[in-house]
Parts: sequence; structure tokens; C-alpha cells
Amino acid sequence: MKQLFTLGILLLVCAGTMAQNVQLHYDMGETRKMVTTTVEMFRPDDFGSTFFFIDMDYGSKASGVDGINLAYWEIARSFSPFTNKAIEPRIEYNGGFGRFAYANEDGSSAQGAYSINSAWLCGAQYTWHTDDFSKVLTLQGNYKYIKDKTDKSFQITAVWNLNFFNRKFTAMGFADFWKEGNEFFQPDGAVEKTDFVFLTEPQFWYNAGAHFSIGSEIEISSNFGGNEGFMVNPTVAGKWTF
Repeated sequence: MKQLFTLGILLLVCAGTMAQNVQLHYDMGETRKMVTTTVEMFRPDDFGSTFFFIDMDYGSKASGVDGINLAYWEIARSFSPFTNKAIEPRIEYNGGFGRFAYANEDGSSAQGAYSINSAWLCGAQYTWHTDDFSKVLTLQGNYKYIKDKTDKSFQITAVWNLNFFNRKFTAMGFADFWKEGNEFFQPDGAVEKTDFVFLTEPQFWYNAGAHFSIGSEIEISSNFGGNEGFMVNPTVAGKWTF
């Protein structure tokens, strides 16, 4: 659940409001079988807007641990120039950590932990929208620095929010493409190196009322999260908007 500018960012900016939501997902991916919670907040002001989200995974099949096995968050700030509010400079931070279970040589169980490399991004975004703000598309171009891994990188992002049938149905999500070197160890001992990562998480919501929605998110990725190659992980989900 990453970078989900939900609820129509531009609509909120123009309305001068703010929004928060909580999501509960059950991930049906083959190695997942876990629950994920997401907390998001979007707040506009006279000089731009602030967005953050926090993801927590609970007891994934792959981690082998109970309780929270991964915590991840992103926070972004965009700035609205007085001359052209459609083009906004932006900055962003990403980071987190996880834990996993493993067996010692004597057969006893133990746990380990890892950090998700902190990443800093800066760039600009441009937004298109319909007259009634029912359909919004934002494109971002960023320079990206990944601590202790990649000094000179980039990330291209698309974020969309499309409302249909008098806002009863919403299709939203994001797509990221960035440069990040990864190594994957093969069964024969060889090392496969990749240079780029792709991640998209489209969401589809039926809005049962002003606050409650039910739907799904489909994570589609390539070389993401320690997994080589292409993966698809769908969820079933509920969302409460405050």
C-alpha cells in the first residue's frame, strides 16, 4: 500500500478540506496470506499539501512470525507556486523495517530483523483533472537517493483517481518505475543482477456511503521487495474515511 493519494487530492485542495482514512486488507498472494493495515492522511494548506501513509503487515506466511512483521511509511510535501499551481515542486521520504523467523542449526527457532533502506526524493509533479474533479491524474518526476545503495537514481510516478456512477465506484492507485540495483541468488549459486524496479497498486472501491468502502487492491510488481521477476498479489479490503 504505497503512495496512495486517495479521495481525489485536487478535489480536496479546491474544497479546502483534509482527509484521513484507514484501510484493512487481506493479502491473498501465494507467499503472503497476511493482513495489512494502512493509515493515510492528506492535508492541503495555502502553500501546498502534505501526504503520508503508514503500512503494517501482520504475520505473513513468508516471514513466519506472529504480530507485526513489517512497518513502512512514506511522507511527501508538495509546494504550490503562485504562478502555476498545476506544476508543484515536491520532496518525499520513504523508510521502514521488518522481521522474520528462522531455524538455528540445533533446530530451535529464532528471529531476525532488517531495515528498508531510507530513500529521499525531490522533483516536481503536474496534474490534470476534469472540470468537476471526478477524474484526476498526476505525473511525477523525481531524483532519488537510496541510502547505502544507490546514490544517483530516478523515479517516475503516475497517480490516478477516477470516480464513476455519481462517485459510487472509484478506481485509483499509482504506478512507480525507478532505478535500483538488486541481486538475486539462483539455485545453482549464480547471481542475477537487475537495475530497475516496477510497482503498481490499482485499487477498486465500491463506496457504500460517505465513510465506508469495500473493494480490492492488486499489487503488480517486477523485482520488488526481494522478489525477482514479475509478481501479482491481490487483496480484499475495507476502508473507512473520516
